Amino acid sequence: MSAYARSHARSMVITRYGIVASAHVLASQAGAEVLARGGAAADAAIAANALLGVTEPMMNGMGGDLFVLYWQAKKRKLYGLNASGWAPAALTIPHLRRKRYAVMPPDGIDSVTVPGVVDGWSKLHHRFGQRRWKEIFQPAIFYADHGYPVPEVIQGYWQVGPEALAHDKESRRIYLPDGKVPAVGAIFRNPDLARSLRMVADDGAKAFYRGKIARAIVSTSEAHGGTMAAADLAEFSAEWADPISTTYRGWTIYELPPNGQGMAALEMLNIMETMPASPDGPLSVCELHKKIEAMKLAYADLERYNADPRFAKVPVKGLVSKKYAKQRAKLIARDHAGAFAFGVPAGVPSKPGSGLLGWLGSDTTYLAVVDREGNIASLIQSNYIGFGSGVTVRSMGFLLQSRGALFSLDPSHPNALAPRKRPFHTIIPAFMERGDQHIGFGIMGGANQPLAHAQFVSNVADYGMNVQAALEHARFTVGERVGRSILLEARVRLEVAQRLAAMGHRLECVGEYSTAMGRGQAVLHDSKAKLNYGASDARADGVAAPEPPPVKW
Repeated sequence: MSAYARSHARSMVITRYGIVASAHVLASQAGAEVLARGGAAADAAIAANALLGVTEPMMNGMGGDLFVLYWQAKKRKLYGLNASGWAPAALTIPHLRRKRYAVMPPDGIDSVTVPGVVDGWSKLHHRFGQRRWKEIFQPAIFYADHGYPVPEVIQGYWQVGPEALAHDKESRRIYLPDGKVPAVGAIFRNPDLARSLRMVADDGAKAFYRGKIARAIVSTSEAHGGTMAAADLAEFSAEWADPISTTYRGWTIYELPPNGQGMAALEMLNIMETMPASPDGPLSVCELHKKIEAMKLAYADLERYNADPRFAKVPVKGLVSKKYAKQRAKLIARDHAGAFAFGVPAGVPSKPGSGLLGWLGSDTTYLAVVDREGNIASLIQSNYIGFGSGVTVRSMGFLLQSRGALFSLDPSHPNALAPRKRPFHTIIPAFMERGDQHIGFGIMGGANQPLAHAQFVSNVADYGMNVQAALEHARFTVGERVGRSILLEARVRLEVAQRLAAMGHRLECVGEYSTAMGRGQAVLHDSKAKLNYGASDARADGVAAPEPPPVKW
């Protein structure tokens, strides 16, 4: 493509050394420095993620959950890690009924599940790390202690703070300094969080799940009338999981199995593959119609079947099969829109399980790392809704997640709340490969994620885009609740939107680079050329930062 005519704003980062792509420049920089000190992709990912908990507190932190896909280049093997926490043993449907809840609370102490991220870090480091555990937390500790200037996009997300933090004095003290949202460029410090990070750096995951931090979590829960007990934390363990996959136009695409929603991305791709890619491009009427309709079918099945597989039978194999995709694709009309996702009947790929999804907006961070050996970490981490539960652990400086909000209080649903059960999760990391090309990627944003993954894969596989162009390209997504409308970025031509509307699609136009489309990152390792490529979404504050060269100054 001519440099005078390209459709994307940023260039890829290309280097023989490692790359860290994240939503905040300081996190990318810190991870790249860990790589320069001999760290593996796992070390850099943990360092960057810990720092993102400082710089994007409404998105993620030690009080949230984590999922990872990790490509070990030497063994040519992909590993999956599910570090999502379970419900406290005493958090039950009868308990919440007694408190007069008709549905799961979206925030507050009764939305809190056990935070899985620190144990996830620990297991990732134990298996793949090369630098000392204590060392990789130093950048996060430094910025928590000394502060950092608040960037533009994060400051915009911070605006929900006064409402989200209204019911917790400790949260307001830390995250609304002087009683207000920090301005762009204001220096934000969190010395309480620095102290917590030091405890984890010094004593490992046991400090969080059995030590002083655990006691503070339980004490905070009790003060708010919550159910978290010491055993809920001490007995939790993240789990290694075998990734699930499908093929698409010669590429193999990997996601994590339930309790996440990655299977919807694979089903959507399978349905899309039954029809050729439009020669008129990814933003043509034909191509957008196909993808929107494939999304509706995949999301209807996701709503019907997804749950914690330890508690419910989820027919993953059937849902991601090519045969099933052909059956579902027959429901797509070429000239008009079908019912929205929840109006489309779910299919029956095998004996039903089930799940009920809560489609609230979410706040998440995603990062991708590739080291000079070609190892790739595709990592996603979240507190769920902005500032999570809104409850900050006293004297520890971090918020507790609100992932329990995605449980159902209907006992007949396999996603119903139960003791030690993991809720449905929206956050999903991804990985794709073909021959010598290996890509770690992810795009954040609640219900947006499976359909955003499918669009990214199509941009690469169908239209030959590089990873930066594929991330930046205009996308569609669902509204805040599935069933209302489709959001289109303003870069989609007006005549295309008008023709889609005439076909019956309910559309809303949003900004040219809208964060509603999610904020993505991607890295690519070419194992033949021994080159790494990095991309960072223009919809975020971040960068793809290259590892500094081994220069002796």
